[in-house]
Amino acid sequence: MRARAFVLTWIAYASYYLCRKNFSITKSALEDEFGLDRRALGLIDTGYLATYAAGQFVMGLLGDRVGPRRMVGVGMIVSALLIAATGSASGALAVAVCVTMNGLAQSTGWPGTVRAIEPWVEPGRRGRLMGMWSTCFQVGGLVAGAVASYLLKHHGWRSAFLVPAAWVALVGGLVLLALPEHALPPADERRAARKKLLASGSLWALGGAYFCLKLVRYSLLFWLPYYLERSLGYARGDAGYQSLSFEIGGIAGAVAVGAVSDRWFGGRRGLAGMLGCLGLAAALLLYIAVARAGPAANFAGMALVGFFLFGPDALISGAAAQDAGGRAGTSTAAGWINGMGSIGAVLQGVLTAEVSRRLGWDALFVIFVGLALCAALALVPRVLAERAAGRRPTS
Repeated sequence: MRARAFVLTWIAYASYYLCRKNFSITKSALEDEFGLDRRALGLIDTGYLATYAAGQFVMGLLGDRVGPRRMVGVGMIVSALLIAATGSASGALAVAVCVTMNGLAQSTGWPGTVRAIEPWVEPGRRGRLMGMWSTCFQVGGLVAGAVASYLLKHHGWRSAFLVPAAWVALVGGLVLLALPEHALPPADERRAARKKLLASGSLWALGGAYFCLKLVRYSLLFWLPYYLERSLGYARGDAGYQSLSFEIGGIAGAVAVGAVSDRWFGGRRGLAGMLGCLGLAAALLLYIAVARAGPAANFAGMALVGFFLFGPDALISGAAAQDAGGRAGTSTAAGWINGMGSIGAVLQGVLTAEVSRRLGWDALFVIFVGLALCAALALVPRVLAERAAGRRPTS
């Protein structure tokens, strides 16, 4: 049952990206097909992320009430239907509406899967196990980007939406049939856990750091192929493949930082996350210097950015959320932290488009450096609380 829960939730959340990454890969094609400009593409991003952010808060609470199996399974099927409609759209308005509504369906994923896996992960090994499990969203992004790039290059932009949608619907049905669930704690215990959680300074510290990290992550997820093609001159399909460096580095980062938080930091997720954020600032500065030095240097530099971004990202949104929420409030904690992060991600659509258009891409990466430093600063209250506690999490 533990193995089934681990594998099925990992596959489920990785599969969500097949209905998420295709819009970023096909932006240039949609720009040409429907006459959309950079500002319009940014606004569509913003619409998606606004519904995703709002949905995180709602779905976090819902996951602790109805359980993850129904929430994740239904959410995946609805997302598949919306992304298939995007691939069938005949106008820009239909694309915008479908992508925006898909944000709400996608918001079922993280709080639901983190809640589903929590009973099977003991606190003493939580960083290591959740670090490995959290590779689902790096591998998901990597595979989704590769699949969408291949379909775009060989079969056109519509196939990059329609083919992934079929797989996501299939996995959603499998979740409904086979995902094991623990019984939910009593309702009064869940209410008490939510009240305590929302009054916790640690929750807000984690959410503040995640606000900064997710703004950077989604800007790169949504715009890196566009930047590589339009600014650095990569061919359309090649830009999609080159952008996979971000997730490749992220896979290693999620595993390494999670394991380090257990073994060397005694479960102190805040301290491990803060050091990861400082590493991210340094990696972004290095990328500015090597981005135009050729494909190999660009790939290595962005992989290093992925390592130091996805490491603290996975730690904060996964293991630290489970520490904060406990058995009765994990979905709420995961949804709340991810929701605060997603508010930052909402801003990236306009921020990325406007800053890159007015000041250039290098200026945008300098802003990313500042956000990484702000994320480290936001974790200081969590670090101080961990020092005062002086022990591993036991929730």
